[in-house]
Amino acid sequence: ECYVQNTAREYAKIYAAEAEPLEGFGEVPEIIPIFLVHRPANNIPYATVEEELVGEFVKYSVRDGKEVNFQRRDSEAGQKCCTFQHWVYEKTSGSLLVTDLQGVGMKLTDVGIATLAKGYKGFKGNCSISFIEQFRALHQCNKYCEMLGLKSLRTTHQKQRKATSMKSKNLPNSSTIRKTVPKKAREPRDFISADH
Repeated sequence: ECYVQNTAREYAKIYAAEAEPLEGFGEVPEIIPIFLVHRPANNIPYATVEEELVGEFVKYSVRDGKEVNFQRRDSEAGQKCCTFQHWVYEKTSGSLLVTDLQGVGMKLTDVGIATLAKGYKGFKGNCSISFIEQFRALHQCNKYCEMLGLKSLRTTHQKQRKATSMKSKNLPNSSTIRKTVPKKAREPRDFISADH
């Protein structure tokens, strides 16, 4: 839990460094740090500790993609969280996605990370790869994506799907492919050349 949240926090710091200087971008979401505490005298010797968030707790992105959250689409924090996801996705060439963004205002906690099956630069996430696929298919860019100059995923996704369908159209079907089966090799004494 600490590893995932603090890794996401590092991405959020880089995102903030790029976004905050942009005119009109404003405040950037922050993923709060989480710490592991060892309590040897306790029945449960390990616990995590983080800042208490006071206010309305909102899920800006969802883990399974089945839930619709209007706070995500309509609020400034929600739009900036979506942009953060898009930014991470683009920076990692689609290999990593910070997901399950939730918190109070611009302060986020209990996030998840999805990676491709092989991971990303030695890091493996705690969420299914399907979250990356869902994000790529469902993300709608907003003004903050445009301010950061992020490429539309719809165009990229449609080009990939078109290229895949074009490849499958250009391949001959199995009925037109001629299969060649090598003949059983003959023993040298059975070989007779027509030229000799």
